[in-house]
Amino acid sequence: MAAGFQLAQGPKPGAATLPMAHPGGMGTAWGRTAVSDLDLDSQLVERCLRGDEGAWEDLVKAHTRRVYSICYRFTGKDSEAQDLTQEVFLRVFKSVKSFRAGEGSFSVWLSRLTRNLLIDNYRRTKMDRATDSIEDQLAVMQNKAAIESRTDAVLAGREASEVLQGALAKLSPELRETVILRDLEEMEYREIAQVLGVPEGTVKSRLNRGRAELARILRKQRVLV
Repeated sequence: MAAGFQLAQGPKPGAATLPMAHPGGMGTAWGRTAVSDLDLDSQLVERCLRGDEGAWEDLVKAHTRRVYSICYRFTGKDSEAQDLTQEVFLRVFKSVKSFRAGEGSFSVWLSRLTRNLLIDNYRRTKMDRATDSIEDQLAVMQNKAAIESRTDAVLAGREASEVLQGALAKLSPELRETVILRDLEEMEYREIAQVLGVPEGTVKSRLNRGRAELARILRKQRVLV
């Protein structure tokens, strides 16, 4: 599994990097993974633990797109999302032995790990963001075309616009991550509860608050009426 350490080095001139997906391509939702995919993940993890570098590469390829998507939705920045995706898989490499197939799906375990890293990153960079120009933060709100009249319709499976990304960035981390996992990644409530470590009722409450706050922000920008 020596290939795993390469993920920590970051891109170098002429070096291959992880295959990154544009946030528009959401792919299959983590909450709707087929049973065969669950079996495949477990098999890949077992092979990784036996030192099979090919299995490690397959595991990274299978989940990079989804990890990047969550990172991008949370940060709103491509370069930061790519760096965080690299860091996620470094953590996976270091801690994959702690995954237990009988305790849940690998995708839920991975999304929990991703979420924890994003929260850590948010706390580390909080002071940097506090000094950002408000004009820079509002610049993403300029494209207001073709937005649906209801927030849940805006979030239902199509590529999120710059307007939506800007609105997501204004939500608190706990509301943002809940909206992302439910409305963009389409995870089940019980899976989101596992990822966040809270009861399903709390997930639903945060989701309702997040959607309401998102609608308020969009109305303030005169996107929703």
